[in-house]
Amino acid sequence: MHQLTLAEIARGLADKKFSSEELTKVLLARITQLDPQLNSFISLTEELALEQAKAADARRANGESGALLGAPIAHKDLFCTQGIRTSCGSKMLDNFKAPYDATVVSKLAAAGTVTLGKTNMDEFAMGSANESSWYGAVKNPWNLEHVPGGSSGGSAAAVAARLLPAATATDTGGSIRQPAAFTNLTGLKPTYGRVSRWGMIAYASSLDQGGPLARTAEDCAILLQGMAGFDPNDSTSIDEPVPDYAAGLNGSLQGLRIGVPKEYFGAGLDPRIADLIQNSIKELQTLGAVIKEISLPNMQHAIPAYYVIAPAEASSNLSRFDGVRFGHRCADPKNLEDLYKRSRGEGFGPEVQRRIMVGAYALSAGYYDAYYLKAQKIRRLVKNDFMTAFNEVDVILGPTTPNPAWKLGAKNSDPVAAYLEDVYTITANLAGLPGLSMPAGFVDGLPVGVQLLAPYFQEGRLLNVAHQYQLNTDWHTRTPTGF
Repeated sequence: MHQLTLAEIARGLADKKFSSEELTKVLLARITQLDPQLNSFISLTEELALEQAKAADARRANGESGALLGAPIAHKDLFCTQGIRTSCGSKMLDNFKAPYDATVVSKLAAAGTVTLGKTNMDEFAMGSANESSWYGAVKNPWNLEHVPGGSSGGSAAAVAARLLPAATATDTGGSIRQPAAFTNLTGLKPTYGRVSRWGMIAYASSLDQGGPLARTAEDCAILLQGMAGFDPNDSTSIDEPVPDYAAGLNGSLQGLRIGVPKEYFGAGLDPRIADLIQNSIKELQTLGAVIKEISLPNMQHAIPAYYVIAPAEASSNLSRFDGVRFGHRCADPKNLEDLYKRSRGEGFGPEVQRRIMVGAYALSAGYYDAYYLKAQKIRRLVKNDFMTAFNEVDVILGPTTPNPAWKLGAKNSDPVAAYLEDVYTITANLAGLPGLSMPAGFVDGLPVGVQLLAPYFQEGRLLNVAHQYQLNTDWHTRTPTGF
């Protein structure tokens, strides 16, 4: 049962081949047995999962149906879940039990999903390796000595290891797509505003977006259907109709114009990954797509702009964690200043502290215009490049990451080297565009992803291209040894 996709689970439940309760028990046992190798979960919610599974079975017995009714998933541990620890991978929130459900959690629960637990993540979603979590690093099931990517590494590792069929995740600069590439999954970052951020603990509010991680584009379509939609509680949510993503998967790619930016194939790209991307391009050409070289001239400025904007927003968002209202509080503070300093010093890890300081500096008097304002201007140039490109092409294709997953600890002493691994993903967040990563092959036994980008609210187009590609390739069907 653990090898079943979300789509196969939906069919199996509808045909009464097994119940949601039976499936849930199998997966909970599998998590208990195998997750100690991976460290992909922070919290398991066995009692809640079995209650939800029984309720889903009862709903089906009463004639209800639905692709997510009875489907087991997990939530990245920054989606608030009522009465359950929501830690953000941080000591700061280790004792925090959310008093309400995030909109994503409540929408998926209403659709009948079964929550198996909360997955590990980089602390406050700050990282590209899932090594900054207070609960320890997550291991990549394809090679336990390597990182699974971040910040949604727990969700990615759990799905890749067949501990569950799909999971929620978030993407601020590539945190869905990069772990998907590193663990042989399909991961989708929707258009900014497509999925509600209410109840999703913020890292950088103008960049964060929730989305699905699964093994196939079909499963991402099913999970996104349950997550997407307008939310009046979220001021950044956009009131745009949500199409039937599953219904659009089988469209022909004949005549689809795919742009390939020349800037993607510079010196920083592993040549073996470049070869796999070219193979993907050829495969899509056989399906009828037309390939065109394009240019994104301001891509080179995206990383410095992102690493000013994101820390600036983080320094503001994380100022609420002060040891007064909730979260970690230091012992025996001498005065208010001591309370603030020690609570934040003890509660935040090194990467979070680094980004808070960078962000506070960029926003400080005398430096705001030189750094933050200039970064926002570059952000607009990046967006303009995409708007120009999408006048000529329907989809943009390239590598998801410049290199395969690195070894645990390999970049800990050089944070900038880890930041450079986001070079292909952060532009979609700066522009607010939807992006998808899908499996494209292996380098030294480690998975590699190909990235697709589309105009605003064209998630269906991305899912269609990925689904057609997966009908004609088998990379996404490979399973890591031992899982």
